[in-house]
Amino acid sequence: MNKKELLKSVVKHVDIKAIDSTQIIDAMREMSFTSRDTARAADILQMMIKNKDCTNILTLAGSTSAGGCMQVYVDMVKHGMIDVIVSTGASIVDMDFFEALGFKHYIGNNTTDDGKLRELYIDRIYDTFISEEELQVCDKTIKEIADSLEPRPYSSREFIKAMGEWLTKNAKKKESLIQTAYELNVPIFCPAFTDSSAGFGLVLHQVERKAQGKPYMTIDSIADFYELTQIKMEAKTSGLFMVGGGVPKNFTQDTVVCAEVLGKDVPMHEYAIQITVADVRDGACSSSTLKEASSWGKVQTTHEQMVYAEATTVVPLIASYCYHKGDWKNRKKFEWSKLFK
Repeated sequence: MNKKELLKSVVKHVDIKAIDSTQIIDAMREMSFTSRDTARAADILQMMIKNKDCTNILTLAGSTSAGGCMQVYVDMVKHGMIDVIVSTGASIVDMDFFEALGFKHYIGNNTTDDGKLRELYIDRIYDTFISEEELQVCDKTIKEIADSLEPRPYSSREFIKAMGEWLTKNAKKKESLIQTAYELNVPIFCPAFTDSSAGFGLVLHQVERKAQGKPYMTIDSIADFYELTQIKMEAKTSGLFMVGGGVPKNFTQDTVVCAEVLGKDVPMHEYAIQITVADVRDGACSSSTLKEASSWGKVQTTHEQMVYAEATTVVPLIASYCYHKGDWKNRKKFEWSKLFK
């Protein structure tokens, strides 16, 4: 098969506005196993939305954005269910920014000859394909944005804000997660920002500037930690909706401990949901369940739920349920990005 044949069926992002999951979630509440866990997670997210003092943080790890959930996250931000995002660089850059540039993810399969894919410059994300050539355009665009900035250290939030501003003038696909968050003052943090397509663009920026004897911008991960902790210190209470685990999960939970180190007594995260397929027994679940995180002083256990499921199967159901319940209409938007102006 040639590249054109392999990159022909576009991944379509699920629209939670068009699908009402309230009946199935209500039915799952009376079931058992992961169904009941999923319904309880939806109920906890509803509590987070209805609590007008609660700052809601979405954490993203894994490839659900490429797998069809990108519009879910956009709608959660757009309709005031989420106030802060903490993500891997891949979800924000390789997937969301990539599509904002007009590129697509394609339906593939996990049995295709990977050697052949490499020859064709096609990258595989399990059963999803993207063009490496298009991804390199993404890299170079990141470099262009970096080149346009004052040469100094930036938190990832600051740099992603610059990406959002760039998209308002140049995006081929409107209402990406980055652009939507920028326009609604919802900060996005990527504590491991360079572990993504952004990393290649920033390396190009730094190498070129060094060769020219010019100063260059850098990403300051310590500033990331302090900024997110500042939000936790200012928020009256907080809730976590965590898709996957990894750095975003632990980074966000650690803000409670960081605030304590800074001499500020803040409450543990009052609500917490984690959707994962990881097993805690080998240290894989970012090393802890939510109950275990309570021993570190990070998460309260009154309203917490682990959902052991592949995220693309349950995230749309939970988010659709909360969208169609409509309580987000009565919720104020915190606009935490304004804290850093």
